[in-house]
Amino acid sequence: DSGFSCFLLAPLRSRLMVCIMSGASRQLALFLCGCCVAALGVQAEERRPAERHQAAQYVAAVYEHRSILSPNPLALTSREQALELMNQNLDIYEEQGVQIIVFPEDGIHGFNFTRTSIYPFLDFMPSPHLVRWNPCLEPHRFNDTEVLQRLSCMAVKGEMFLVANLGTKQPCHSSDPGCPNDGRYQYNTNVVFSSNGTLVDSYRKQNLYFEAAFNTPLEVDRITFDTPFAGKFGIFTCFDILFFDPAVRLLIDSEVKHVVYPTAWMNQLPLLAAIQIQRGFAITFGVNFLAANIHHPSLGMTGSGIHAPLKSFWHHDMESPEGHLIIAQVAKNPQGLIGTGNATGKMDPSHSKFFKILAGEPYSEKDAQDVHCDGAPKWNTNAPPTFNSEMMYDNFTLVPVWGKEGYLRVCANGLCCHLLYQRPTLSKELYALGVFDGLHTVHGTYYVQVCALVKCGGLGFETCGQEVTEAAGIFEFHLWGNFSTSYIFPMLLTSGMTLETPDQLGWENDHYFLRKSGLSSGLVTAALYGRLYEKD
Repeated sequence: DSGFSCFLLAPLRSRLMVCIMSGASRQLALFLCGCCVAALGVQAEERRPAERHQAAQYVAAVYEHRSILSPNPLALTSREQALELMNQNLDIYEEQGVQIIVFPEDGIHGFNFTRTSIYPFLDFMPSPHLVRWNPCLEPHRFNDTEVLQRLSCMAVKGEMFLVANLGTKQPCHSSDPGCPNDGRYQYNTNVVFSSNGTLVDSYRKQNLYFEAAFNTPLEVDRITFDTPFAGKFGIFTCFDILFFDPAVRLLIDSEVKHVVYPTAWMNQLPLLAAIQIQRGFAITFGVNFLAANIHHPSLGMTGSGIHAPLKSFWHHDMESPEGHLIIAQVAKNPQGLIGTGNATGKMDPSHSKFFKILAGEPYSEKDAQDVHCDGAPKWNTNAPPTFNSEMMYDNFTLVPVWGKEGYLRVCANGLCCHLLYQRPTLSKELYALGVFDGLHTVHGTYYVQVCALVKCGGLGFETCGQEVTEAAGIFEFHLWGNFSTSYIFPMLLTSGMTLETPDQLGWENDHYFLRKSGLSSGLVTAALYGRLYEKD
């Protein structure tokens, strides 16, 4: 049993070799060597290996790491003991054979430390903007940089760009008004090494998630770095993905086509599983998104992927205790989804109905037979009852989705969500269309506008919003709303934590819509997740 599989996949525009390995205890270097030979071999008939760097693709990897944790993160320990634990994780990180690899947040040192107990785990971090430094070649230039040295040497050995996350420290003087009482800043830090081991850049996490051990930087790091194989990358960490700065601000730069994203994300369905928000971000901004999550299923932490706007290769596994590696060939210039402005050809009946409803014409189930209802729109005629239920700790207003076809509308505050749907067969499940327009205040404070079609946990209204991963209900649908933000993340999840790609997304008559037919399995969640950053 080799513990890994390599398989050739055919996405919309190009062939992609994806290699996946499970087993954190195995030597990844041995695997990756063979895997990348296979990946490059796939391209051999079209392109000689010598032309690899001029190719339209690059080879990327993300590793979902089952980290070895401190048995007592609150206890005080020595630097030597801390290094012993971190080196066990770094032993698993040893890699070679790709052009860029991303490792997860907290993968080397772990989590749940206090400010004091994490101190022995911190490396000193000189500013890459002030000091040009190759830790592998100059290991004694700065004290307390053993982790940086190992990462730098991994990059050299593998001839690859390497992105990893670690804890860092930076001394400060009492004359600095922001200097903590213990005389140092402590940061949750991503580092980027080039293929020759040079420290290219570092990013200090801005939006901390209940991380008492770390400081928030006084100024936001907005970090991009250039690569010889794919141009400019952006970088941020975990909870940052839900906020404007730095994540969205980085993507305003149209030259950034790729994002590297270490994360330690605890999944929360039905709207914020790790792979959902990762894929939604890739689609919304039209970028390649290289996401490496930590792997601790008992804590709800899994979900990594290499996501493009039109295709994703992901891993979500709540059963296996082992780590997981994904390697893929990635387009240098990702192609985005097509909006309505570019749609051509004859309009199908469901899309025609969608436009009629947007134009204010009444909906009737008889429309399918070209028999039209008379009179003005009567949105609430024979409408099912609305109800409230908690979803994602927010008070959603919902309406049940009954019958094989129909049109529904549900509103809250200023947001109205609409659903036009058909179902080939009815399943013995309850689905509901929900809306929320307000400030989310649990485990973070941020303003959201959400339209969501979800499978409920049972047959009672009170189960709508519960976490569900399996479903049988097949839908063809349009989902839309009068959002007051342009930052809207589409989320399509089907049974077995399967990601789906929308058929169409875009604005029409001041409404943002998602259209989908041909689901591969039962629908778990179809949502438009809008963020109003200015109302946070």
